[in-house]
Amino acid sequence: MSDVQERLLDSKMTEMELARSWSPRVIAKFESLIRGGDDFSLYRINPLAFARDQAISEAESIDLFLHATRSGLFEMSWDVVCPQSGMVLDSFGALRTLKTHYVCGLCDVSGETDLDDFIEVTFTVSPQLRRLPFHDPGSLSVEDFHWKARFLSDARLPGQQARFLDVLKGMVRGLTFLAPASVTTVRAELGAGALAGINVQTQASFALPVTGEPVTVPTLLRVRYDGQRFSASLPAVRPGPVIVEIENSAAVRGSLLLINWPPEILAQTTKPVLDFDPYMSGGMLLARQTFRRLFRSERVDEREGLGIRQVTLLFTDLKGSTAMYGRLGDLNAYALVREHFALLGATVQEHSGAIVKTIGDAVMAAFSRPADAVSAALRMLGEIERFNSAHGDPSIILKIGAHCGPSIAVTLNDNLDYFGQTVNVAARVQSLADAGEICISEALFSAAGVAQLLSGHRLVAFEAPLRGVEGTACVYRVMPG
Repeated sequence: MSDVQERLLDSKMTEMELARSWSPRVIAKFESLIRGGDDFSLYRINPLAFARDQAISEAESIDLFLHATRSGLFEMSWDVVCPQSGMVLDSFGALRTLKTHYVCGLCDVSGETDLDDFIEVTFTVSPQLRRLPFHDPGSLSVEDFHWKARFLSDARLPGQQARFLDVLKGMVRGLTFLAPASVTTVRAELGAGALAGINVQTQASFALPVTGEPVTVPTLLRVRYDGQRFSASLPAVRPGPVIVEIENSAAVRGSLLLINWPPEILAQTTKPVLDFDPYMSGGMLLARQTFRRLFRSERVDEREGLGIRQVTLLFTDLKGSTAMYGRLGDLNAYALVREHFALLGATVQEHSGAIVKTIGDAVMAAFSRPADAVSAALRMLGEIERFNSAHGDPSIILKIGAHCGPSIAVTLNDNLDYFGQTVNVAARVQSLADAGEICISEALFSAAGVAQLLSGHRLVAFEAPLRGVEGTACVYRVMPG
């Protein structure tokens, strides 16, 4: 185990203890991981898995790693994962550098992924705190370089417990580094199907059929690698022994993963999307208040927004705010409005959401899970009722609306924001709410867990025109107490 820099750890752990109130023993469990965890357990940590293993809440685990990253104990990475192989295709240290286009040489697929699809945010212990072999990939064994550094270990075949990695290893016929300006030889026994080779760093690959009558004399296959692409000397090879000679003419080291795909795999028209354990997606992180507060400098490249497949946007507004300012005076009314902002902000954060911005007396909040947004909306009405009772004057009258759908994450006025039709519809749904009411779109009502949350409430469904939606759409009004 690598040595821990004690002075750095002690000072930063004290800093973290003071950052917020933590559940009992959370800090101790975290420190135990840093001190006693093996090298691999401190590489690309999934905070949702840490929460499950340590019996703490997901929200607290995420906050724990965000604070640890802010203090310099950990480094955060935005990893682009191939949905069909579980390979980490690229990793980005900052949101502004993230590119969602992916190419997987193993699956021979390319495409775009949304922030909440296959962008996983992970955490690795800082090399200043504890040095890992994974901080220097060039020092890894060829096995660790491939199986631990490049593939997610939890990817499973759909609906099965079998790990894709175990299935893949059964088809591997060669695994080697390619030293610069040298020839590397790999001997293998091939069955019918296809022979594929891939450099997991660059995604350069080649594939050729393994077909015809089996042979007993080894086939010589020469492959050239120039640092960017592979080129094979034969259009096909026969089943049986093969000698693969790979010439690396590049000035840098390459790698080669040789796979013998069987006919049944090749017969699949499309490779299935694998099952993964729950992980923190990029979209989930953007909708967290702690991330927005601690990492204000994180921004999306202005030239291209980042797609989000689904986000739930909630808008609030005050009814009769003009009359309230006239009745109470500007200073008193403004003080009440600020208190109400703080109350809403706390409620949003408690429900795993984030305040995106305030617009006059209105709030725009984002949630990665639809049910969290509806639960927060219900809680807001209760909190406002208690707030008004405590002030002896029902001055704050809240109207809430919410909708879920796809959006684009953008940086506007130095703030991480959302853009697109979902924003427009959510704002319009909010405008349909009256005093003490919540209005939600049919899309949100139909989302997982929402109907159950509202089962004890009086609902009124009605048709209303929504900006950008042809004709009218169904909206649900949650009536007050």
